[in-house]
Amino acid sequence: MEAQSAISHARSVIEIEAEAVAALGARVGGAFARACELLLQCRGRVVVIGMGKSGHIGGKVASTLASTGTPAFFVHPGEAGHGDLGMITAEDIALVISNSGETAEVISILPIIKRIGGGLITLTGKPDSTLGKESDACLNTGVEREACAHNLAPTASTTAALVMGDALAVAVQRLRGFSAQDFARTHPAGTLGKRLLLYASDLMHSGEELPLVDDGATLQQLLVEMSSKGLGMAGVVDGEKKLLGMFTDGDLRRALEREVDVYRAKAVDLMTPKPFTIAPDMLAAEIVKVMRDFAQRGPHAVNSVFVVDAEGRAVGALNTHDLLKAGVI
Repeated sequence: MEAQSAISHARSVIEIEAEAVAALGARVGGAFARACELLLQCRGRVVVIGMGKSGHIGGKVASTLASTGTPAFFVHPGEAGHGDLGMITAEDIALVISNSGETAEVISILPIIKRIGGGLITLTGKPDSTLGKESDACLNTGVEREACAHNLAPTASTTAALVMGDALAVAVQRLRGFSAQDFARTHPAGTLGKRLLLYASDLMHSGEELPLVDDGATLQQLLVEMSSKGLGMAGVVDGEKKLLGMFTDGDLRRALEREVDVYRAKAVDLMTPKPFTIAPDMLAAEIVKVMRDFAQRGPHAVNSVFVVDAEGRAVGALNTHDLLKAGVI
């Protein structure tokens, strides 16, 4: 019975908060467009302010804005009156979150925010509140009820504020033309950042680490080169270092199946000619994509690849282990 009661309570919370979020769509109109306009025109930063639970939501909204192309930071209203208002300049936009629109700590600094800043956007459940009336763009995040058993603890209201903040950040991101590459530059330590900021030339093995043999090499020479370089492959090149083909364990197995005389065969007889290659300036994200696409089209997986220059000369090599080590996949 206790388990069923817990499940029932949880589902009730989810339903209440889902209803609160669903109601927001109908409220996105002229005020929302005005808020987007203010953010796009802002030449400074967005100063997000909120008290209590609204402050926690404000911190997340500021972070989302900053990571999607709109410089922003959070200021605690209690600290603002003790010097932190100095962070706000005339080129900044204030984004204030308060469900009641009458939060004392916020209202006390509101006149100064209005005088210093370049505009005021509010997220509040009471558009006719002091905060709502003073704003340049008021976004209604009101809810019919909180998910709290006593309809007191901020639950549905904070979820609604968070979703409206996300809607604002993403709408401005798209209007600004903030691309995936721009996103990667603000997230260089993440997987996406690495995939979109690293190039083949950043990941590849080169110079003495390259497993290469000439076209007249024997099987023994191929195997020694492949084993010593540890990339699971060896490239076959001509006198100008142009890549003619690639040799892997799979090529050896296929040669044995064809009953090729591996003791007399040369590298050109054992290699896979015209192998899949990439350019030094190919992004890591594209490398992952084309390797997967190539594997899906062909009969064999692509775990290793040579990097060639514009003349077809082998200048590097990398494999899936290199991509994993770099955190690309």
